[in-house]
Amino acid sequence: MSGDSYCVALFQSVNHTLLAEKLLKEAGIAIKMIPVPRNLSSDCGVCIRFSPQDRQAVQETLAGRVETGGIHPL
Repeated sequence: MSGDSYCVALFQSVNHTLLAEKLLKEAGIAIKMIPVPRNLSSDCGVCIRFSPQDRQAVQETLAGRVETGGIHPL
C-alpha cells in the first residue's frame, strides 16, 4: 500500500480479526494487521488496514462471514 490514505476495519474480537485476515488474504486483497488507532478506540486491540480502493472487495468478502465493528477511512 502506498500513500498516506487507508481504511481500517474494526472487529469485536481478536478471533474475528484473525478470521477476517485469513479470508481477505485468500481473496487476494492486500492487508496488514495493525494496532487500533487511538482516535477510534481506547481499547487494546488490532484491526486490519487496507487501501480505500479495496473497500468494496473487503466488505463483499466479509459479508455474512465476519461481522465488522465498522470500516473507517484514515
